[in-house]
Amino acid sequence: MTHRIVFMGTPEFALEPLKALVKNGYQVIAIYSQPPRPKGRGHSETPSPVHCFANQQSIPVHTPTSLKSSEEQEIFKQLNADLAIVAAYGLLLPKNILEAPKLGCINIHASLLPRWRGAAPIHRAIEAGDRETGITIMQMDEGLDTGPMLFTKKIPIEATDTSQTLHNKMLALGADTLLECLDDILHKKLNPIDQPSEGISYAKKLKKEESALDFNCDAKIILRKIRALTPWPGTTAQIDGQLVKIIDAKIVTLDSPYAPGTWILNKGHGLLISCKTGAIQLRMLQSPGSKPVLYNDFLNGYRGTDIIFEK
Repeated sequence: MTHRIVFMGTPEFALEPLKALVKNGYQVIAIYSQPPRPKGRGHSETPSPVHCFANQQSIPVHTPTSLKSSEEQEIFKQLNADLAIVAAYGLLLPKNILEAPKLGCINIHASLLPRWRGAAPIHRAIEAGDRETGITIMQMDEGLDTGPMLFTKKIPIEATDTSQTLHNKMLALGADTLLECLDDILHKKLNPIDQPSEGISYAKKLKKEESALDFNCDAKIILRKIRALTPWPGTTAQIDGQLVKIIDAKIVTLDSPYAPGTWILNKGHGLLISCKTGAIQLRMLQSPGSKPVLYNDFLNGYRGTDIIFEK
């Protein structure tokens, strides 16, 4: 029996599972994705990565701005789907949508639920210092990532991972995890497991306002935030009245105490910013309107007075 699958997703994270479905011969009858958005210098309307791939494969694409209307819900119902697979779609699925496919809707979520329900699970896991994360395939309900779990797969978070590198690892993991359990889901061989009531946390959406670093913290906390918010929205520190973006850094120990937020050029460690405990060594920075550069190139062009030059 060939099962009729609707896929619902928008960014790159959703693209890999979709490619895996098509490559492995699953019948994807329709795709839902966010509407095209203005992008680039010309602000031209650009389809999402999932939308572009659907066009290449000649799969019908739906891009509603909402699924709340009875008209949109009827269109979805008429697809007569066996299962809907959702990955970073970006729209709320009302009850009538969730219940329309014969096997309901499943979600590919980028955390080990119930930890990090919500919009930014990869970033928040790094920021919190988690040592592992993973993919949870869950049966969707009307709550925010609250549905019962069907299958999970873990991956370690390395000390050098940024949100970008971990995201890239999770792309492949999401596709692999889906393929590993999809046939069992389609043939009702997996028993859903309710999420534990303990260990629940929420991954709030990223905001540009989070970029400013507060150096009245331990250097470990500062470094985790730099890794979590790279590449977007990035993290910034102030020097000579300007905000400089910190692209790459590591933790070092200071020989002399300085007030948190002090910029120091140390012969042994290079360019540093002191924290409440310890300091971060700046490896790569980006001044406003410039490209990212190594710290010594930054110093070559530096004409300010805020850096303390240690002898």
